Amino acid sequence: MKRVFLSLISGLLLSGCGQLDSILYSPKQTGAEWLAHQPFVALEIASRKFVLVQPSSTIFVYLLGVLAIAVGVYYLRTQKAQLSRRWWGIALIFWGVGALVAGTSYQAFSYEIKCVGNEFCVWTSWWEIFYMIFSVGSVNAMMLAVSYSSVVGKMRRGMSIYAIENFSVYLVITMIGVFVPQKFLISFEIMLIFLAPSILFLFIVNLVRYRKMKDQNDLRLMITWLWLGFTIVIYYVYLVMGFTENLWEQGIWFSENDVLHIGLIIWMLYIRFGLSKNLKDIHVFIE
Repeated sequence: MKRVFLSLISGLLLSGCGQLDSILYSPKQTGAEWLAHQPFVALEIASRKFVLVQPSSTIFVYLLGVLAIAVGVYYLRTQKAQLSRRWWGIALIFWGVGALVAGTSYQAFSYEIKCVGNEFCVWTSWWEIFYMIFSVGSVNAMMLAVSYSSVVGKMRRGMSIYAIENFSVYLVITMIGVFVPQKFLISFEIMLIFLAPSILFLFIVNLVRYRKMKDQNDLRLMITWLWLGFTIVIYYVYLVMGFTENLWEQGIWFSENDVLHIGLIIWMLYIRFGLSKNLKDIHVFIE
């Protein structure tokens, strides 16, 4: 039975890889055309030649990934039977793993993954699919964390159910997008459709509780959601204004992704040194 299950999973993954390879950039780009619009360096390590794309951006996103995992481990090591801290630890480890796989496919080895061996570069990869799955899993783990630190009773159960169902539905939609294939269903935009309402809801939960109880943990959580939202907004402003292309033309390798990742690094440091203070479960919610 185990062999049958493993064979089925392997078949699905191989099939999925083939489907993803059918989604090309629009307009089509060869590997040379891809590199013509990207900052990169050609490297050789142990007789293996490869192209490292967006090297400075790679440093930022990998730093974010390692930092997030480290902060997640800190929360797990200091949980002291507090389920809110446990779920924050899981959420941050998910976030860190997502950042590492995202940086691998979007930045560092994007040419190697999407262009090498293909006549035209493909639009996405399993690395990016896993990044989005880990990101949605991360925010839903944060939902579970807040359900223990800020609410009780039916509200806690409702948030727990929502987190599980939100992640499950996203996973199903993503797999449909992979195997159909359908570009929008595996896009960054649909990931935000699943994440944005959750982040807004978490901010409202902590805002309501802070107004009633003036609890510093809720204030710190409000700042957490505000900074995350602010970072995403600044990312889109930078993207829409076209600053990346203008800077790259001048030889300055700084993109909207760098804005996002630097903002998230600051966010992660706040979660470690600001949010972590006295964060704990609650058992009574005063109306």
